[in-house]
Formats: sequence, structure tokens, C-alpha cells
Amino acid sequence: MSKAEILAELPKLTHQDRRTIMGYLLELEQDADLLADHDRNADECFLMLDALEEEDGKV
Repeated sequence: MSKAEILAELPKLTHQDRRTIMGYLLELEQDADLLADHDRNADECFLMLDALEEEDGKV
């Protein structure tokens, strides 16, 4: 499978499937620990934003 074919299939995957693939790719990288830390930080920020949006929707 070519890189172009892989990239074309990614949007068809579920969010969880894409996150799983991203995690695997991070493991392959030299800076996997640093990238994983950034990923965890981003997840925390997204969760905070989701909570703020939910609270905003209740007003």
C-alpha cells in the first residue's frame, strides 16, 4: 500500500482508530517520549475545552 493510499484512508477511520495509529507512530519516533508528553498535554487541553463548551451550552 502506498503512502498516498494510506493517507486517503485515514479520514474514513474513526477518531479512536486514528488515535491508535497515531500512538503507534509515536512509538516509532526517536522522540517518542517527548511527543507522547505533548499528546497527553493536548488531550488534557481538549478535555478542558470540551468541559468549558458544555458549561457554556447550559447557560
